[in-house]
Amino acid sequence: MKRTIRDLKNIKGKRILLRCDFNVPLDNYGDILDDTRIVAELPTIAYLNQKGAKLIVCSHLGRPKGFDKYLSLFPVAVYLMKHFPNKVKFCSKVVGPEVDNAVEKLNDGEILVLENLRFNEGEELNSPAFVSKLAKLADIYVDDAFGVTHRKHASNYGVALKLPSAIGFLIEKELLTFQQAFEQPKHPFVAIFGGAKVADKLSLINNVMDKADTIIIGGGMAYTFLQAMGQNIGDSIVALDKIEEAKNVLKNAKEKGIKILLPIDHVALIKDKDKVIKTTGLEKGMVGLDIGRKSAKLFVDEILKAQQIIWNGPVGKYEDKRFKNGTIKIAKAVAKSGAYSIVGGGDSVSAVNASGVADQINHLSTGGGASLKLMEGKILPAIEVIDTL
Repeated sequence: MKRTIRDLKNIKGKRILLRCDFNVPLDNYGDILDDTRIVAELPTIAYLNQKGAKLIVCSHLGRPKGFDKYLSLFPVAVYLMKHFPNKVKFCSKVVGPEVDNAVEKLNDGEILVLENLRFNEGEELNSPAFVSKLAKLADIYVDDAFGVTHRKHASNYGVALKLPSAIGFLIEKELLTFQQAFEQPKHPFVAIFGGAKVADKLSLINNVMDKADTIIIGGGMAYTFLQAMGQNIGDSIVALDKIEEAKNVLKNAKEKGIKILLPIDHVALIKDKDKVIKTTGLEKGMVGLDIGRKSAKLFVDEILKAQQIIWNGPVGKYEDKRFKNGTIKIAKAVAKSGAYSIVGGGDSVSAVNASGVADQINHLSTGGGASLKLMEGKILPAIEVIDTL
């Protein structure tokens, strides 16, 4: 069992490096468009703050190549200042003398927010030199950035090997939620998978097949399965190198008595005319980009029977408003079902928020790739190196 922040004793005055996941969307003015990930970190920050720790908070934001003023963590620091008045300071560097001095001046119960970790290339490279500079800032390391626990980066994997370590409340909740859902599932258990890349989800589908009663597949990945069944998919996205694997998934599901539902109609784009149509069949020149009305009804009817639902990935090209209706319908159905529900992946969570049903979902996961790895039964490297009790 991994050590949690509840197990940390006598931390008043201790320097604690807290790795958060503040990878939030910003507009052109630096305003935060969705604060879900920040809100999820507040309980851990508040707990350590109340215990009188000297808190050094670090995170990444986006995928910068060196310094990028539009990806600064300053807006996040301002957000935290509103929640912890007169306690939050911001440092415009990640490591170096300026950071060292700022840490030295911290009083008990104060919070220092460092600049975007990925402004330093050593972060994603897990550079030993960068790891050492981060580690020397603190006495204790706490990881609460679930969204990057599947990565071996300097600020999570590297530092955890250098300092006494623990996990925060967010990671603890994520681990316990997925553990319960897979070890003690409620039935009927419906799993919903979408997104564009079928390669990302095949091993996940195989792992879930031993627990779920129904697997719903939508999004771009569905077209590889439809082609595997011999259906015409027009010019829709397809992973030709995964056709055989898709056939095996369908075969295994049939043998195990697992129901797999795929789209039976589509909202498609006629490429050369940039025209959107509704169709039951896809011909050459047509690209399926959302589920149609009949598919939505098929999926929703199954969802409403569930006692447990796990959903990861949109069932259409959600970022285009012309193709987001299917995903919104799924979000509303998951909420209406009353089932124990777990939703993960950026677009799926966005759809839940946009539908105004977030308060009806049991768990909105903050991890995309990390939650996928967990559901696949894989070990998360950044969790593996945290101290055990």
